Amino acid sequence: MKRITLIASVLFFAFSANAQQKIETPVATTQTQPKDVNKVLEFTNAEYNFGKIPFGKPAEYELSFKNLSADTVTLERVQVSCGCTTPKYTQGEKIAPGKSAKIILGFNGSSDGHFTKYVTLFFNDSMSKQVIFRGETFKTPESSAPANGGVQKMKNGIN
Repeated sequence: MKRITLIASVLFFAFSANAQQKIETPVATTQTQPKDVNKVLEFTNAEYNFGKIPFGKPAEYELSFKNLSADTVTLERVQVSCGCTTPKYTQGEKIAPGKSAKIILGFNGSSDGHFTKYVTLFFNDSMSKQVIFRGETFKTPESSAPANGGVQKMKNGIN
């Protein structure tokens, strides 16, 4: 019985020691860092304020950007934060060095009161840019002026 226990113990330690061997990992390859989008592209209206707009009335604004680099930049996609925002752009559009491109961002006006919306632009070389637009919606009154009972009395000659 001691012999079986001794053999089992030796085998257990042998397997445990084998399981603890260090496995060599290959040397990490150099990964390219994503480019800084603000050094490659210059944005106009990246933060836009609509001000006050009527509730439920769609509004749009133009976001433009210029390629400052020596390489062509590709607009891969545009992601909006909610269904109330509609981007108009050409997917896969290539922007040559020194050239500009634009995206029309539409808002359906369905938020009541203050709103802030985010749109993320994705470019080649893992570049992305988040733009923001904000504003405030207002509701127009049901009637142009409150009813005045005195006017009707005057028309009828009642004092």
